Amino acid sequence: MSGGLVANVEDIDAFLKTLKRQKKYAKATHNSWAVFQSDGTQRKNDDGESGAGNVILRMLEREGLTDQIIVVTRWYGGKHLGGDRFRHVQTCVKAYLDALG
Repeated sequence: MSGGLVANVEDIDAFLKTLKRQKKYAKATHNSWAVFQSDGTQRKNDDGESGAGNVILRMLEREGLTDQIIVVTRWYGGKHLGGDRFRHVQTCVKAYLDALG
């Protein structure tokens, strides 16, 4: 998982572009992300991991954390996770939020 401060759409695009320049993220199966902006705008992208962006967004909203993008990255390992994928996304987002203090 990755994250950082973003003030606008340009910052979001720049953050994602920089992230995906790194080989490991560029080769990832999914880079799901979300940001809840201070003006109330909600942005998210599942990147093929249906529902993941919404999970991230709801956790950001509950924390009241704005202008912070969180990207949860996953590499497909040959096993379909089903509903477990949401628990993994939640675990990653919680770890990121805990690290912010």
